Amino acid sequence: MSEKPNIGALILVVERNPVVQRLERFFLEQAGFHVEFVNDGRSALSRAQELHPKIVLTEILVPKMDGLSLCRTLKANPETKDILVMIFSNLQARERATEVGADAFLLKPLDEEILIKTLEQLLALRSESAESS
Repeated sequence: MSEKPNIGALILVVERNPVVQRLERFFLEQAGFHVEFVNDGRSALSRAQELHPKIVLTEILVPKMDGLSLCRTLKANPETKDILVMIFSNLQARERATEVGADAFLLKPLDEEILIKTLEQLLALRSESAESS
């Protein structure tokens, strides 16, 4: 595979903390992603329906609609079910994330290398399954 699947891919990040937002923006843009931020789950749902990002990256504990409910809602809607969802949290919630349909789960603290590698793997798997169908 000569071209990385992430070049130009839009990631919608649900993050309230401006310091963490700056870090995430730096990591993700350095890796070739386009990034948009929202501060809460309802805004994320609305923007995901508008923008159809490749991936929604959300914490569990976000205001107005928690990350698990956001994931469940995205996966239940035919228009957004194919958006990849990665949940990251301080909580040991891998099983709960899987139950609501999350495509990946990462435990905080956020590690740049693991984050980028996981996002790239998700996109590579998605493009492989699209090519084979």
